[in-house]
Amino acid sequence: MSILLNDVTKRYGQQTVVKALSLEIVQGELFVLLGSSGSGKSTLLRMIAGLTPLDEGQICLGERD
Repeated sequence: MSILLNDVTKRYGQQTVVKALSLEIVQGELFVLLGSSGSGKSTLLRMIAGLTPLDEGQICLGERD
């Protein structure tokens, strides 16, 4: 199953945590998410898992939005 992110954005109040991120991870691909503390890694993973709503953009898992 592939994961496709199109212009994903998440804000908490005035703070933009993830800004217009586009990314495709194809089936079988190994992917590592690196960044400093507070850079939005956990927020991004929570959005992919469906635990945190997006403010803008689209996430597709396989053929499903």
